[in-house]
Amino acid sequence: MQPRISLDQWRAFVAVVDAGGFAQAAAALNKSQSTISYAVRQIEEQLGLPVFQIEGRKASLTRDGRILYRRGKALVDEAVRLERAAHNLAKGREQMLSLAVEALFPTWLMLQCLDRFGEVYPETRIELYETVMGGTDELLQAGAVDLAICADNLPAGHTGDVIMRYRAICAAAPGHPLHQQQRPLAIQDLKGHRHLVIRDSGSKRVRPSVWDVTERRLTVSHKATSIHAACMGLGFAWYPEDWIRDELRSGELKPLPLQNGAERSGALYLVYPDPDGAGPGALELGRIIREEAERMRFSDGSAPPAPHR
Repeated sequence: MQPRISLDQWRAFVAVVDAGGFAQAAAALNKSQSTISYAVRQIEEQLGLPVFQIEGRKASLTRDGRILYRRGKALVDEAVRLERAAHNLAKGREQMLSLAVEALFPTWLMLQCLDRFGEVYPETRIELYETVMGGTDELLQAGAVDLAICADNLPAGHTGDVIMRYRAICAAAPGHPLHQQQRPLAIQDLKGHRHLVIRDSGSKRVRPSVWDVTERRLTVSHKATSIHAACMGLGFAWYPEDWIRDELRSGELKPLPLQNGAERSGALYLVYPDPDGAGPGALELGRIIREEAERMRFSDGSAPPAPHR
């Protein structure tokens, strides 16, 4: 008779790998560490092979363990999607929607979308996560949100549609030393000055930032703090046009005259963690976001981008 491994055992095993240890997995699943250890031990006993090996003080996956993890992860993820789909079908309209929105997406536009959504679904509560880089990925991969807006790269296993493109401008206060050079600047000229960076909101922070150009950095958590620091002359940064439109108009910030790299661009994607299991509210909110982003694109005179798969 083939061994039967329960879904709870697979969940425990996958959690140990994802969380980085038995104690962390126990906390993530709200179970005791002994329960998690027993579940993993049961898998090893039923299959007759070890899934972990001890290297120093750390347990790492064996070759067989890595294969089982990939299969177990797929099984657990599918179970989560099935449970969510069944829950959405049973309850009809969602009582609450969670969404992760990359900070590069215009805040005013998202609030406008939520206002429109509230007219159709007035009783649905909204949980909005304003994320940066890896923070969006983590919430998507954990199944913690119903939809997300990601920037530039999609996390593995997810697909999405481009809903907007953004352009970022390298800027600093008019009194900043870089503006006193009286000549076109090279990227090399930036290295002696402070780069204002917004912190990756992900806990693992595994996404490398392609915008890091100097070791002199001031890292903050919010875009408003970064913009205020730039206006005070504390450093330079690449900002999406939408963020600093007022500061550019008032003269508090001024684009740096870089010969190359003065502007950087990217794309924003609308992503569902499980398109087939999305509830009616999540689908409606996604439709509104697409519609409002398209209206903004055409008002700017830009053409709609092609879908990303």
